[in-house]
Formats: sequence, C-alpha cells, structure tokens
Amino acid sequence: MIANEPPAKPNSIRAGDVENDADPSWAAVPACFRNDDVFLPPPWEDVFGPLRHGRIDDLVVVGQCGQSIDARIATPGGHSHYINAAAGLAHLHRLRALVDAVVIGVGTAIADDPQLTVRRVAGPSPTRIIIDPNGRLPATARVLAADGARRIIVTTAGKSMALPADIEIVSLPADNGEVAPKTIIAALAARGLRRILVEGGADTVSRFLAAGCLDRLHILIAPIILGAGRSSLTLPPVERIEQAVRAPMRAHILGADVLLDCDLSAQRVPIGRAKRSV
Repeated sequence: MIANEPPAKPNSIRAGDVENDADPSWAAVPACFRNDDVFLPPPWEDVFGPLRHGRIDDLVVVGQCGQSIDARIATPGGHSHYINAAAGLAHLHRLRALVDAVVIGVGTAIADDPQLTVRRVAGPSPTRIIIDPNGRLPATARVLAADGARRIIVTTAGKSMALPADIEIVSLPADNGEVAPKTIIAALAARGLRRILVEGGADTVSRFLAAGCLDRLHILIAPIILGAGRSSLTLPPVERIEQAVRAPMRAHILGADVLLDCDLSAQRVPIGRAKRSV
C-alpha cells in the first residue's frame, strides 16, 4: 500500500493521458483495482491505491467536489458546467469506474439531471444512489434510466414513490426529515456496496464530511477564480483553529487541474466490519 505521507512534489498526469481514455495503461485498472494481489500500473497506484482498502473498517467512502481556486462550485446564478477541465472530468469518471456505488442528493439529481455513468474512460458504471427523503425525484430523471446499472432511492420510512418497478427503494428512519449519513452507508453496505463515492451536491458531501463518514475527500481545483457563488463545503463553524478538521493531503496534477487527495480516516466513524488489530 502507498504511504500516507505526501510526496516530495505533486505527481503529474498529462492532460492528453486522461482525455478520451488515451492512456492504454488505464484499461486494466478497474479489474486490477478489485484484485488485492495486483498493483495498479503507474501512475494509477499512487492516485487510486489509497481507495482500495479502508483503514477503519471494510468500507471505503470517498467524497468528491470540483471547485475554483476560491472554493466555488458555481457562479451566483448557478452556472457550473464545467468548472473543471477535461482531465479533471476524466478523473471523476475514473472514480465512478472503481467504486460500487455513487451517491447524490435529490437536489442535484433534479437541478443537473446527471447520468452518473462512466463515459469518458473505460470501466463499469456503478450503482446509482439518490438520497430523496421526500419523494421529489421524477420518474423521468436520467439517473433512473434502465441501462443495466442498479438504481436505488434512499427515502424516509413510510414514504411512497411512483417509480418504475425495477428501482430499489430503501426506506430508512429520519430525524427532522433527513436520513443520517451513517445510516445510509450502513444500509448500502448491507446491500453489498463496499466502496462508495459521494459525488454531490455540496450539501450532501458536506453532511457526510461533518458526520465523519468519509475516508477520503478528492477536491479538484480548476485554474479559475469566480469571486462569488456557492461554496464547495459548508460545515458547522468552529471557534478555534485547533477544532478544525485536520486532513493529511497529497497533490496530483491532472492536466490544468490540481487534485487534492485528503485523508480523513482519523475522524471516520466505524460503520462496517471493524479492522482487526495485528
């Protein structure tokens, strides 16, 4: 496994290597990633190796956000397509190809109408999870398309939804109309989903981070400054610097973007089967 200390200098992946699946070394990565006996070919072990195994339990939960230099994910008017360049977008699709499930909130599902498939790189599309406590998602949403991928709606107990019969409905207890992130992860793990990507939106990623449910956080920084607009993360305020979340960090250059791989395992709460001490 890769050491947690940051490298002496950022790792560099040329933009041309990650656009349109141009790098032939990637083709074997999704299968190798799921084989514990095989190291990933360079440079992929250094970038994705930390996501292969959890340090707290048998789960790996990674959050992802793409932002400007000043930590904005959209303009004040809501325009966000696309803050990150092609290499950064390819990284997001690579994350999808390596995880079992990708999670978004219903607000993002309605506002952006995403597909959540793997299209920019080689690899399987993950199970798609939409957190929809109040049953707002329309049956026409692209994320529900019958394309062979498993689709799961996480909602609150007792909520009825008019959706196609092949959509799995997971009803969970709620507090003030929201399902706790730990409850969601535990329910997904019980359904065989062990590596989970929390992709968006900002409120959803922030809730999982604040609840201590993320092992890693991938922040893709684009070389632009918006000056105003929606922030990438919103967490409960702290009074003193020593109360802030500390996250050892590694940097990777992805074309014009910079990837910050933040290790949050020190504050991750146990959810799955705990690691045994040796």
